[in-house]
Formats: sequence, structure tokens, C-alpha cells
Amino acid sequence: MQKAAVICEFNPFHNGHKFLLEKIKAEYNADVVCIMSGSFVQRGDIAITDKYTRAEAALQNGADMVVELPTVYAVASAQIFAENGVRIAADLGCELLCFGAENSLNELKNALEQIDSPAVQQSVAEKMKAGAYYPKALSESVGEPYAEILSKPNNILALEYIRACSKFGITPVAFPREGVDHDDTEAVGNYASASAIRAMIRSGDPYDAYSPMAIESPAFLETIEPVILYKLKTMDTDELALLPDVTEGLENRIYDTAIRYNSIIEISEHIKTKRYTMARIRRILIYALLDITERLQKTPVPYIRVLGVKKDKAELLKSHDLPLIVDVRRGYDLLDNSAKEIFNVDLKAAEAMNIARKISLNEFSRGVIKI
Repeated sequence: MQKAAVICEFNPFHNGHKFLLEKIKAEYNADVVCIMSGSFVQRGDIAITDKYTRAEAALQNGADMVVELPTVYAVASAQIFAENGVRIAADLGCELLCFGAENSLNELKNALEQIDSPAVQQSVAEKMKAGAYYPKALSESVGEPYAEILSKPNNILALEYIRACSKFGITPVAFPREGVDHDDTEAVGNYASASAIRAMIRSGDPYDAYSPMAIESPAFLETIEPVILYKLKTMDTDELALLPDVTEGLENRIYDTAIRYNSIIEISEHIKTKRYTMARIRRILIYALLDITERLQKTPVPYIRVLGVKKDKAELLKSHDLPLIVDVRRGYDLLDNSAKEIFNVDLKAAEAMNIARKISLNEFSRGVIKI
């Protein structure tokens, strides 16, 4: 039986995710391996709940194995997020990478070819030199219909998945979204977007019609705001300059702003310029919190940590070259120092999740979920 990978966040796991996993099984007769973000997600936010709860929901609703995408890459730009997720998929022997997208695979491939053309790349460089930020420069350079493709959130990652699949020899499979769009605020039937469900959780509204998860003590970024503020206010410009995405003297702007303001919202709004999107600023705050440096983010993923596996799918644990961590204590001790640096960020992220949820989950004593 072939293996299909899904790079995901499940923040939270919902009916749309369940539909995708079931469709993969039905159409490709494949075991489904989910490569899931842990305590933090790519938009620069803390996950709504811990990775074990989300992994268990996935295993109960179509996944055969769930492994963790290390935090260093889970909160990175789309290119780093996608490349390291696909690297894990390739190491686990997955033949397919399946993902949701708003356009067909052929349309996406045509858009990627246009983006990578020398003319577009030159135009982007010139526009950025004139002060435009990358997404706007790219959108203006490619023109229509490609600009419309780039305007859809799922497609940004889809393009990077396709690029990475070509590098690692995996076949990309794009599934059209069903029911609702990425950030839709309104539900359609039994489908609601992850952002809409998070809003329901925050406001205390029932969400069981849209997600099989029952989330206790949800996590929100403002809960750990004092920790983030402390970290920002005690870093110097040399330390800030080591963070990913901090370029062109941005460390000085962050340093001055962090001293002057006392909330994440105020700091983010005053750091932001036309060259730096709010998502990029949010990610930089998480980099600061978790000590994620550009050097770490440029290190290729050095291990695979298993969060859960179906009891009858133990063979999925056999095909790998990277160190496979099942017993965390033993697996951590066997990692080299470079890999331990990456894993230590996961440990810090898990502690931040514990603070946000006012609970205590020990990474070294938590076993693999088996269903």
C-alpha cells in the first residue's frame, strides 16, 4: 500500500480535515501520514490546544500516523515550512503529498513556472528595492491570472509544496477545498474554517457540529503575552539581529518599540511597515520567545518525532533514515548537539503551551498515542 503525506496544523481538527483524509484513502488506497505543527503554528500564533489532543483527533478520524513538524520550521515562512515538511514525508517513504488548494494542480504549476521566470524575479527585486514588500512585489510582477492565484491563502503553501515535491521526488496531489474557504467566518452545512471554529471557542459558542474535538483549556496568545514581553524587553539588538526575517536594521526598530510599548498589539503595529507584513512580525515575536535563530531555521530537519500511530500500522515506523523518536527520553539522548538544539525549541514551545493552558504536560514522559 502506498503512503500519502499531509502537512497540517489541525488548529483545530475539523470536518474539512476529516473529509480530506477520507478522500485520500478512498481515491488512492493509501496509508495517511500527517506531519503536524506542534505547539505553535505558521501564522505566528500558539495552537488552540496541545499537539497530543490534535494528533489523537486526527488518528480517530482517518490518519494512520502523526509525526511532529518541529517548531523551528512550523513557525517559518511558507518555503521553509513546506520544504522541511516534504523532507520528512520523503524520509518516511511517502509517494504522495496531498493538500487543499483553491486552484487545480496544472494552474498552480503554471503559476509557479511564471513566478520562477527570470523576468518576474528581476521585477520583484526591483520593486522590493524601491520599497515594496515581497507579497505585493510578486503579485504585481506576475500579473493576472497568477496574481489572483497568489491572493488565496492555501495556494501560497500549495506552490511551495509543489516546489519541494519536485526536489524530493514526491507526487503532489491538490484537492479542491470543500464547503468553506480558508478564513471564512460563516459555516456552510457541517463545515466551518479553523479560524471560525477558533472564534467560536474563544466566545464560548458550541462548535461540535464542525469539529470532532472537545477542547478543554484552550490556548490563546494573550495568555502568554507577559512572557513574550519579558523576552522582547530583555533582548539587545545583537540578539534580535540573529532572528529569522530580521533584516535591514529591523532589530533597531524592534528594540526601540519593545521598550516603549507594553502589549503585543501595540508593539506589532508600531514595528510594521509597508515592507513587513503583520504575519511576518508575529512570527518574529515567536522567534524571540523561543530563541529561534536564522541559523537554526536553515538547518535541515534532523529527526522525526512520532506523536501517534494506529496499532495495526506499526510498519509505518520502519521506513526512515532520519533518527526516529518514539521514546522521547531515549531518542533525545541519542541526538547529536545540532539536532538537540532543534528539539530544545520544541521543549520551550511545549512549556509555553503549558503556561497558556495552565496545565503541565511533560514532554519526556508523554508516550506515543496508539489507537
